[in-house]
Amino acid sequence: MVLQHPRRRACGARLCERPHSQNGTPGMPYTTFLVKNCRWLAGGFLLCFFSSFGQTFFISLSAGDIRREYDLSHGAFGSLYMGATLLSALTLPQLGRIVDHVRSRDVLLLTLPLLAIATISMGYAYDGYWLFATIYLLRLFGQGMMTHNAMTAMARWFSAQRGRAISLASLGNQAGEALFPLAFVALAPLVGWRNTWLFSSLAILFVGLPAIYLLLRVERTPSADDGPERRFAVRDWSRSEVLRDTTFWLALSGVLAPGFIATTIFFHQVYLVELRQWSIEIFASAFIVSSSMTVVSSLATGYLVDRYSAVAILPFYLLPLAAACFVLAFVDAQWSAFVFMALLGASLGSSTTLFGALWPEIYGVKYLGSIRAIIVALMVFGTAMGPGITGFLIDAGVPYSWQIAAMGAYCLLGVMLMTTVRTEVRARNALTWPETA
Repeated sequence: MVLQHPRRRACGARLCERPHSQNGTPGMPYTTFLVKNCRWLAGGFLLCFFSSFGQTFFISLSAGDIRREYDLSHGAFGSLYMGATLLSALTLPQLGRIVDHVRSRDVLLLTLPLLAIATISMGYAYDGYWLFATIYLLRLFGQGMMTHNAMTAMARWFSAQRGRAISLASLGNQAGEALFPLAFVALAPLVGWRNTWLFSSLAILFVGLPAIYLLLRVERTPSADDGPERRFAVRDWSRSEVLRDTTFWLALSGVLAPGFIATTIFFHQVYLVELRQWSIEIFASAFIVSSSMTVVSSLATGYLVDRYSAVAILPFYLLPLAAACFVLAFVDAQWSAFVFMALLGASLGSSTTLFGALWPEIYGVKYLGSIRAIIVALMVFGTAMGPGITGFLIDAGVPYSWQIAAMGAYCLLGVMLMTTVRTEVRARNALTWPETA
């Protein structure tokens, strides 16, 4: 007779299938979930929201001014940006481990002030070395640590409703993408692009820091009231074990695609607008379409994750991104920007929620901070490579539309790779948890 793990017996014959209500929705009612957990969800939302100041879509709004003031070509600025981002990616695996040992509320007391210092530095930087250091800090503490802290906390604090929690917290990213580009475009002509960065630091210090600390000063503990745990890794993997797992690297080949592509397009948005002779104001307004679609997609994916699991829906999130790239590559009319943003938002919304829930399902939560630090670092590495490589290709005369079409082709390859990952994980779980006793 084969002995079963006690958690396996509690979940039943199938791999951790949890009961569903009659309408097919897993767990507690949505409104009850929101009311009971509003403080933690709001804290995660604001962490993602204020990470916007270190995201490429916000930094790139100053790209034209930076190139002019520092006399940099597309390739030169792309290289500087790539170098600073790569350095932040190298730093993150060590710094990111802090979330396994320090409470989230204490981590934000480090990250938010340093992010504010970086935004102040952007307002005063006057040479290339200072600019490099500034972008390094923005990327490390904005895109890196803020998002890392938020997603790790949501994955740890929620189990039965992990998909819902991650999808709601990640909406902060979409809110930032919708609001900050328009705010920047409106404010910069009035006070200058440097002073706009100084205003950003005030928002971080006097709005973001106190609000998030008050919300997260008490951490959440999963309880039986949440419902039975639906999906879990068969054991907790250490970081060294994960790095030796072939499935991990196969999964990353697809995981890195959305960040790479979105960052590349956003970073060179001024070049794209000039190349197509579009209006920068109209293009900035298209971010609202992207953010709206991301919200819908993120919430839908959260439901699907709780209903079926992240592993089950893994192969599908790259399909809208492939379509987005082909539209932007082959349609010159300005309306294509809105179609591109809609499809991009659908893919980004799915991927954000999916990746937040995927790693706990495959590798557990005990060492999740250390594992996610590696993943986020590699994602940051991918976002660094995009602007640098594309900048050099632009300088070399390679048509931008060809580059975007190649990204779409890679997404189609990624769909096949993610199907392989899903098959491998299912087989591994089936072998670990035998169906018969």
